[in-house]
Amino acid sequence: MRIVVADDAVLLREGLVRLLAEDGHEVVAAVGDGPSLVAAVVTHRPDVSVVDVRMPPSHTDEGLRAALSARAQVPGSPVLVLSQYVEAAYAKDLLADGKDAIGYLLKDRVAKVAEFLDAVRRVAAGGTVLDPQVVAQLLHTNPLDALTGRERELLGLMAEGHSNTAIAGRLVLSASAVEKHIGNIFAKLGLPPDDAQHRRVRAVLAYLNVGGS
Repeated sequence: MRIVVADDAVLLREGLVRLLAEDGHEVVAAVGDGPSLVAAVVTHRPDVSVVDVRMPPSHTDEGLRAALSARAQVPGSPVLVLSQYVEAAYAKDLLADGKDAIGYLLKDRVAKVAEFLDAVRRVAAGGTVLDPQVVAQLLHTNPLDALTGRERELLGLMAEGHSNTAIAGRLVLSASAVEKHIGNIFAKLGLPPDDAQHRRVRAVLAYLNVGGS
């Protein structure tokens, strides 16, 4: 098979390249960020892409967002997510695009190399491979569960209509810290880059819809 590997950790990325090559596959691209993943998928049309979730610049969910973008540009392009984390919002989007050939495995729960290689083959063949913990979180996810206490507090103040400046004053934070927290909130609630005000409204609605106050 022709495979694209996307992981910002150099040692892990090169380890995957070697592992896949030893199993007889050709790694046509090994990249470390989201835009490079999208470009590699569009250019090479691989049989499957093995993708980490957290990559530069923010190390939150760039890998999954890039996988969604790649699947939009190359419909049905097989993707196996291999991560330490479950990003439920984007994972749901990935699974909900109406096409198969999707996998989501947690790195620390892959007990055997043979299991990983089998998952790669199954996804490339059009199957769906999901770690049970991923399934559990997708079925029982409150979108606010991923937020830290400070992020919940900040989102509550956003819901009350406070500006970033006012929030910074109330929480004794710098303006840049407030902006960073808000960026994390957007990422964790699965709100992709869009008009900033529009995302703010959607974040507040998510907070109110689950009784965040």
